[in-house]
Amino acid sequence: MGGVSILSLATAAPPHVIEQRDVMAVAPKALPEFFRQFPGMIDIFSNAGIERRRAVRPLEWYLEPHDWRERSEVYLDEALKLYECVAKDAMDRAGVKPEEIDIAITISSSGVATPSLEARVMETLGLRPETRRVPIFGLGCAGGVTGLSIASKLASAEPGTTVLVVVIELCTLALRTDRDIKEDVVSAALFADGAAALVLRSGESDGLACVNGSAEHTWPNTLDIMGWTFDPVGFGVVLSRSVPMFVERRMPEMTKTLLARCNGSLHDVARFVCHPGGGKVVDALENALKLQRGSLDHEREVLREYGNMSAPTILFALERIFAEKRKGVLALSALGPGFTATMVTIEAAYA
Repeated sequence: MGGVSILSLATAAPPHVIEQRDVMAVAPKALPEFFRQFPGMIDIFSNAGIERRRAVRPLEWYLEPHDWRERSEVYLDEALKLYECVAKDAMDRAGVKPEEIDIAITISSSGVATPSLEARVMETLGLRPETRRVPIFGLGCAGGVTGLSIASKLASAEPGTTVLVVVIELCTLALRTDRDIKEDVVSAALFADGAAALVLRSGESDGLACVNGSAEHTWPNTLDIMGWTFDPVGFGVVLSRSVPMFVERRMPEMTKTLLARCNGSLHDVARFVCHPGGGKVVDALENALKLQRGSLDHEREVLREYGNMSAPTILFALERIFAEKRKGVLALSALGPGFTATMVTIEAAYA
């Protein structure tokens, strides 16, 4: 990667805290017909591995009807607030001035904005007019890892290039009470809002870690596993129940393949850092990677306290791992729509 270093990592979440027990209590009232047909589905709220989540609106707002226009207005308003907050924090932690940013990458798949988010905050943040903008949509839960991979590639093209990556997902805005389908209940049990930002620079020896390599793989005939549908009300989640089984069956061999493409092997990895899609997915990842149960402790903790924020979630876990000053190679792994596995290996600077 041409000596690309991660100079900083910052995270942020919106102010409203929603307790899982409260969601579990109102779910049968919001979707009465569904829970009359499938009363056992209520258990998903207690089995998701989530105690609370952060959201851009209080719980009561989500129980009211909202169309695409209203949801989009909330997305734009709240995403810009989070963008400014987390980007400034990341630049401050890196000791980088806004005018030093050469490329600004925005990762978001939970809303649409044109002009894109980074264009709307350039002047507020103090970025140069010639800063190159790279807005990316559609990566879903893989966005945090893939965003890091793309940023590393772009930074390595020219020594001294400084890249700001901002990952924002407001997944709660996809919550639907107008349909009686299982995917919407799963969405209500899992998804949350949050943001993370990274600053990277090539030709820099200081920082939290250096990027060793990156790789990804998209399996054929898997478009129906994860994604969005679109209608006048808003986004509708597509999420197959087969994800944990898919992880256990496919990820062991694919992990070896991706590590090899990153010029590494299982023996090189001091710790895997995985996107915690849900409690069962974390269990499946530990099984697939032959890790001792509980090894993905920070992932479980983030899931418990923040829920599944999609793309930023793995970066919340990585922030906690950086705080431990853990030595050695970290392998970041996530799965997203496509169906795609993405990986980045980094070497902690504390070694």
